[in-house]
Amino acid sequence: MKILFATGGTGGHINPALAVASRIREQYGDEAEILFVGTPDHMETRLVPNAGFDFTTIKISGFQRSFAPSAIVKNFKTLFRLASSSSEAKKIIAEFEPDVVVGFGGYVSGPVLRKAHKMGIPIAIHEQNAFPGVTNKALAKYAEVVMLTSEDAKERIECLNEPVVTGLPVRGELIKANRAECRTILNVDEDKPLVLSMGGSLGAIAINKAMCGVIANKKDDHDCQFLHATGQNGKWVPDKLHELGVDFEDRKDIEIREYIDDMHICMPAADLVVCRAGASSLYELRALGKPSILIPYPYAAENHQYYNAMELVNNNAARIIEEKDLTAESLTEMINELIGDKELLAEMSKNASEMAILNSTDLIVENILKVIKPKNSEE
Repeated sequence: MKILFATGGTGGHINPALAVASRIREQYGDEAEILFVGTPDHMETRLVPNAGFDFTTIKISGFQRSFAPSAIVKNFKTLFRLASSSSEAKKIIAEFEPDVVVGFGGYVSGPVLRKAHKMGIPIAIHEQNAFPGVTNKALAKYAEVVMLTSEDAKERIECLNEPVVTGLPVRGELIKANRAECRTILNVDEDKPLVLSMGGSLGAIAINKAMCGVIANKKDDHDCQFLHATGQNGKWVPDKLHELGVDFEDRKDIEIREYIDDMHICMPAADLVVCRAGASSLYELRALGKPSILIPYPYAAENHQYYNAMELVNNNAARIIEEKDLTAESLTEMINELIGDKELLAEMSKNASEMAILNSTDLIVENILKVIKPKNSEE
């Protein structure tokens, strides 16, 4: 059994594919040959080999949505790469001879899966977002199976066969985490709600600014605790808090970090999460049953983070503040509303949990294996 995974660009594409590939390897051992194909200049070049999988690359990039001279130059390069990527994909597929090719998103999945289909090899795709991307919308029309994270995505994608809602793989260490134990590790007060806030590894300027204001607004009000991650581009946040009169170093109830590298401890410990609306983060919120305030990244392709967020909002599992409406005051008001109503938080937590599919990895593996065609009995 040979399986080719095509994915790359961001952890949101790569990590679910690695979780599925790892499960296949656990179940089938040496019977399963697995190869990943990605791009040479994104994080898959590190993540995939580190996970112990064979890895190869093709050169492909996306189009820039701008008429700036630099964007036009990049788009010409993309056109050239589109032409060459098809022949690169054909070479990889011909040499590996996969039984199925699986796309988890990213620019690389387009040429690889299109070429596999033309070569008569079954293809399967997994779409992480509530608003499917352009590449997956095109591939869905001839994929044997389309797997979706979101129920809402069904209305926004035209498929060859009925799509399957599988959810999105979540790390086992998150699902198994114990809230009380995690709070003990973090040394937070058991009797006060913990607000966890972040804007991604680079940091979100709008979220950092708003959270500085929130913490300053509540500096003399000890009704909750804060754990805020500034991200790489938010190193100015501590100075801003000092400017606003918040001496957080002497406060047990305020912790400011650049990164959260122990999310399996911080998220289970939280009572309310303030974050962007990427698919992976939102599925972790579902799996842990965490109420949230979502601030979608407004420049995401097809504004997909907004649609991701609205699925939780419409199920009363989250609240939303669009970035154009985000201020310290609007965020403070919403945080106060939620942490001041334990019954509401409990209801939102229950609703989030009910949206989660906790055996997602197994469902995805099952659907991938279904499309593998049996070998000719005469061979």
